[in-house]
Amino acid sequence: MEIFDLIVIGGGPGGYLAAERAGHAGLKTMVIEKRAFGGVCLNEGCVPSKTFLNSAKVFDYANHAKAYGVTVEGKTAVDQKFVVERKNGVVKMLVSGVKGQLKRNKVTMKETEGYIEGKNDEGYIIKAGEEKFIAKRLIVATGSMPVVPPIPGLRENLETGVVLTNREVLDLTEIPEKFVVIGGGVIGLEMASYFSSVGSKVTVVEMLNKIAGPTENEISSILQKSLEKKGVEFKLGCKVTAVEKDGVVYEKDGKSEKVAADKILCSIGRRAVTQGIGLENIGVNMERGAIITDDMMRTNVANVYAVGDVNGKIMLAHTAYREAEVAVNNIVGKKDRMRYNVIPSVIYTNPEVASVGETEESAKAKGIDVKGVSIPLTFSGRYIAENTDLNGICKLVVNKKTNTLIGAHIIGSYAGEFIVAVSAMVDLEVDIENIKKLVFPHPTVCEIVREAIFQI
Repeated sequence: MEIFDLIVIGGGPGGYLAAERAGHAGLKTMVIEKRAFGGVCLNEGCVPSKTFLNSAKVFDYANHAKAYGVTVEGKTAVDQKFVVERKNGVVKMLVSGVKGQLKRNKVTMKETEGYIEGKNDEGYIIKAGEEKFIAKRLIVATGSMPVVPPIPGLRENLETGVVLTNREVLDLTEIPEKFVVIGGGVIGLEMASYFSSVGSKVTVVEMLNKIAGPTENEISSILQKSLEKKGVEFKLGCKVTAVEKDGVVYEKDGKSEKVAADKILCSIGRRAVTQGIGLENIGVNMERGAIITDDMMRTNVANVYAVGDVNGKIMLAHTAYREAEVAVNNIVGKKDRMRYNVIPSVIYTNPEVASVGETEESAKAKGIDVKGVSIPLTFSGRYIAENTDLNGICKLVVNKKTNTLIGAHIIGSYAGEFIVAVSAMVDLEVDIENIKKLVFPHPTVCEIVREAIFQI
């Protein structure tokens, strides 16, 4: 059997970047992917959903062109079939780019199923389709899949095509008249935003009393109101009790109600893919179905690492990228550790939401003495110039003892583009007085961070 310095099982963001970095470092590397290189993120998640959302943004601009002094003749419309075709073209281009990078770094690619058969004196025995190889080191990056809970009628209607997951929804070539989303998390909200913009009557059914999960409460409230203005209806504090071919049955305060639907998106959450890959053959420890890793991405088994959604820590592609780098750095002898407290998150609705670090509530719960400041995005000239719905805000959280920024929460245009700058401030523990000396380009929306800093 051919021996590799490193074999990666899974070709999503964590897997392909780990393989790329390892190949660049001179390790003889193989990556095995059973579906499509790029994983969920590139093929049926992050990137394709953004092509949809950008089409909706252009459509929104066209419909509100008069507010900007632009006249559009005739009725604007969305060609959903073309939107899907464009999405497929974007995905094809980026998948080709991923394969090209792996090839340039001399990584062996296998498009088949990977399975861990066991271990011998030379390393781990990995089966790739009908072939077998030896891995001196192993990275598991098998990702996650949608949670499909045992709600009566859910699986049956998933099979008939009435119910969709994040995969199928991105192949819809017709805009449903009535679209119901089960789950008010990131995926659900992004698709609610899209289909509402392009003409669907959208209803979101969420078990919690707020949307967007752990998002800061005021930001979550503003986002909900913005989406409601666009026609999205929210059923909060509601438990789905059944899914039928023409709608969703839910319970609130002991009363059963039903909302009609032509298509239903199930976006309740995701779970790590750890079954059927042979982890039990080498004794990898798991908790609640996810692989347990430390901050160096090591499992309990020597020379076995796990990165991305499969470890269940923070299921975001950019988390997987960084975990991949940490794992490979440690493999090649460069000490590196994950810092999960500085992972930024973005919700690509219109308006965008971006955040990093602590909220005032989470910081106080940890016993940190903090000061919070909140200012409207109307402090930014560019924000006013480019928007008519002026309800964005920027909230900062400062550690009083260290006088450093430990959290930021923003809703408004470009938030996802400049949150990285704030993340760097949090990560590097930059003193507030030093942040005040930074020069922000003018006019930009990111100037709001400087304006907020001077309110502290």
